[in-house]
Amino acid sequence: MNILFIILFSIIGLIALVILLAIISKKEYEISRNIVINKPVEEVFSYIKFLQNQNYYNKWWMFDPHAKKGFRGTDGTIGFVATWDSQNKQAGAGEQEITNITLNKRLDTEIRFFRPFKNTAHIYMLTESTGANQTKVTWVFTGKNKVPMNLMNSMISKMLGKDFEESIQNLKNIVEKNE
Repeated sequence: MNILFIILFSIIGLIALVILLAIISKKEYEISRNIVINKPVEEVFSYIKFLQNQNYYNKWWMFDPHAKKGFRGTDGTIGFVATWDSQNKQAGAGEQEITNITLNKRLDTEIRFFRPFKNTAHIYMLTESTGANQTKVTWVFTGKNKVPMNLMNSMISKMLGKDFEESIQNLKNIVEKNE
């Protein structure tokens, strides 16, 4: 009987510890990567402001070539929405909407995930001239997870960070090839 109480109290203690950690852990996360592209800021920005171009550099958009993709509005303008619906559980379904554009400086989007989980996050891309033919691009993804999912924030940041690095390198390669 004593062993059962020890096991039961150990399990209860472990559950309480996990709940306590989730409550005190940060709910917000931010992933950021940057790269210098050897092209003028106007050329770089004119490429990234079109969400449909993400089909060529964003690892997530390229993840499932069979996903159903849809578009509403005029790409490269506020209010444009790109949607995806994939049978692949990792890709899921959702949409991304352009929410703000500051010409040659910043593109803001809101991304809404519907499946495999519901969540909303914000993405922005900053462009900054670092020379006549050089542009620093900073890509930032911010979001918030509820308790207890917030315990996964550091793992999510590491996984998504690798995807961001690959995607931003793809962007550099494509934009620098364009003549």
